[in-house]
Amino acid sequence: MARGKSGDRDVDQAEHEKSGHDPLRRSLLVGGAAFGVAGATAALAQQTSPVAATKESGIDASVVGQCEKMLDLAFTDDERAGIVATMDDQLEAVRALRAIDFDNADAPASVFDPRLPGVACPEQSGGVTNAVPQQRETPGSADDIAFASVSLQAHWLRTRQISSMELTGIYLDRIAMIDGALKAFITVTADRAREEATQRDGELAEGTWRGPLHGVPYGLKDLIDTRNIPTTWGAMPYKDRVAQQDATIVTMLDQAGAVLLGKTTCGAIAYGDIWFGGVTRNPWDKREGSSGSSAGSASATAAGLCSFSIGTETLGSIVSPSTRCGTTGLRPTFGRVPRTGAMALCWSLDKIGPICRSVTDTALVLDAINGADNMDPGNRTHGFSWDAAQAVDGMTVGYAPNWFESGTNVDRSALEHLRRLPVTLKEISLPDWPYTSLLPQLEAEAAAAFQELTFSGKDDDLVWQELQAWPNTWRRAHFSSAVDLMQIDRFRRRVMGMMAEKFSSLDAIISPNYAGGLLIITNYTGHPCLTLRAGYVERPLSPAFGAPKPETPATARMPQNITLWGPLFEERKLLTLGKALEQSLAVSTDRPIL
Repeated sequence: MARGKSGDRDVDQAEHEKSGHDPLRRSLLVGGAAFGVAGATAALAQQTSPVAATKESGIDASVVGQCEKMLDLAFTDDERAGIVATMDDQLEAVRALRAIDFDNADAPASVFDPRLPGVACPEQSGGVTNAVPQQRETPGSADDIAFASVSLQAHWLRTRQISSMELTGIYLDRIAMIDGALKAFITVTADRAREEATQRDGELAEGTWRGPLHGVPYGLKDLIDTRNIPTTWGAMPYKDRVAQQDATIVTMLDQAGAVLLGKTTCGAIAYGDIWFGGVTRNPWDKREGSSGSSAGSASATAAGLCSFSIGTETLGSIVSPSTRCGTTGLRPTFGRVPRTGAMALCWSLDKIGPICRSVTDTALVLDAINGADNMDPGNRTHGFSWDAAQAVDGMTVGYAPNWFESGTNVDRSALEHLRRLPVTLKEISLPDWPYTSLLPQLEAEAAAAFQELTFSGKDDDLVWQELQAWPNTWRRAHFSSAVDLMQIDRFRRRVMGMMAEKFSSLDAIISPNYAGGLLIITNYTGHPCLTLRAGYVERPLSPAFGAPKPETPATARMPQNITLWGPLFEERKLLTLGKALEQSLAVSTDRPIL
């Protein structure tokens, strides 16, 4: 199904060849902004008459007038006539661009950097210390081992109380028994996992220990490439896609000794919990979806199907499923974790991070996947350090009282637990700005990344087809004004400056998960966050992401998270505060009944 001539590259190219336009003229059209739009227009006006342009495109003043309504504009008749006179030139430039065969890995020339000029990010080095327990605790049942923290499993593995093969076998058995109802895995790599586990056990027998993740099995969100293993992006058009090489973080995790159990589900093209094989379920109550788009990573981790998992976030895809499933999610500073080999949805927002069952575990995983990568233009090389024994004494934490007044009892309880710690709580407020106005930037980047689906009609193959789903969003994004997108980027810089000023006197901010617009704000500014379980609430169950809610939804006792937000590259502050809060709340080790 074609979406117009501009979406058909073969037709476009044939039309260009028959048009008689020379290559120089086309280069001027595509590169006009380099020497000024006025100069390009003047040069082209010498070669093409306004009358001919109008006849070729079929665009007249009435069409322009209708388009003005879509963009909230108002021009005069003379101004519309000027637009019509040069519209064919603009359309030809657009068609030339659409004839380019872009790959998902082709990043824009403009690269987002969360660091503002003059705002220092303290250097770090040394990795994680004092995180692996030294006491000799004997492993319990298979379930106890499966739900144990990574740090405790690391202790058992290094002291040879359990083997990586035994731990891997426990998880593969649990996946076979439980995942049919959860749909948390798209592909289970059992043979590869056993082979890697055998290798890790052999290395330990010879005295080689790669670090805390040595022999620890994990799940990988299925939009991160794995060589010769399907990476489907959760979407029907890509269900048979097989990458030719590992993503950078897969190589990093392999070097750290982790064992890949398989590829976890993600909402199609990183949105929601609906993928081409069904809906990923919340292990706390399978009647609801696990949220997304790191749906399978959060569900599998909460259900004890892996030691930890890897998720990604563009606008909530670590925070949201972690909140729904009661896992601990760490969304790192933008650029800290290399993205080479991960599906690009929005180059200026995409981030990769760990989903675990404890705060300390997220630090161990982040330490393994933090690093430099020259192939990722958004990568920002920055060291990482965290002392798990560090006390919270003297930390200053910002909060807004109204966030908690309108929150739940769990939110207010978390704030009270924080008050009992030796920290200073400081009331703050955020400007009443239109933060949702930033969202079209994400939509435009995503529409560009997957324009081929829109023009070819393959977006019809995506399972989720509601108005808020990608297909409609991408189509609508083509009607965004380029000028408005530039204004959004300018507003983004203003928001970055505002948050830099807030964090100049704060070590962290605490809030209910989605309060104050912080989820949107910090994704666009690149600041890190840590979300962790704070308690339980009786609430209506949510269906699959985007599915209609029943008039009288069932209710159940479900986990609820609280979220900490931190300065750029200061995940260590969030970890210190989060670990203290986790210990005070004492709910992180509860398990769902499966």
